This record gives sequence, C-alpha cells and structure tokens, in this order.
Amino acid sequence: MAPSTVFLEPDNLLTPKEKNKLRKPVVEKMRRDRINSSIEQLKLLLEKEFQRHQPNSKLEKADILEVAVSYLKQQSQLQMKRSFHKSSQFDFREGYARCLQEAFHFLSLHKVRTETQTKLLSHFQK
Repeated sequence: MAPSTVFLEPDNLLTPKEKNKLRKPVVEKMRRDRINSSIEQLKLLLEKEFQRHQPNSKLEKADILEVAVSYLKQQSQLQMKRSFHKSSQFDFREGYARCLQEAFHFLSLHKVRTETQTKLLSHFQK
C-alpha cells in the first residue's frame, strides 16, 4: 500500500484569536456593503426629495442620510397634524351628537309641544 498524505485544513492550524483576526475584515466588508446598499435604496426612494433640495449635485452618503431624516421628520409632523385634525372632527361630531341627545331629552320632558318645539325637533332630525 502506498503511503497516504493527510492534508490538514488551515483552520485546524489557527488559534481562535487568529481565526477572528482573519474573519474580522470579511465581516467588516459585509457590514459596509449592507450600509452602502441601504443608502443606495434610500437614494432611490427619495429621488424626488433630492431633486428638490439639491437638483444637480453629486450626493454624498451624509447628504442622503440628512435628506432622509428631514423627509421622515416632515412626514411625521404631517401625520400628527392629520391625526389631530381627525381627532378634532371626531370630538366635534361626538359633542354635536351629545348636544342633540340632550336637546331631544329636554324637549321631550314637556308634554305640550309648541310650534317652535316641533320645528326645532324636525330641524334636528334632518
């Protein structure tokens, strides 16, 4: 039988500290690639905003992030205004309905209905 040679994998020769040293640049490159990919996606999503803020300039990563933060703040403020407006409308309708309920209750307490009460009730029912 011919002598066999055993190939040792390089990983078996390295200490854990050395493995980490070799792995760190690869992990760091993957992290940077993820960051760059996300910044590029932001740039594509906010293309109209960039044209408004800086129409003909080359955008740096910091510019892209600043415009994205500004846009998100603006959207957040608009949403808060909308929800406040909807809340105000809801409060108004709820108050109006409560007022009508009280008016009907008050007018129904009197057995004798005058012409004014009748007109008022018919107006409220519309």
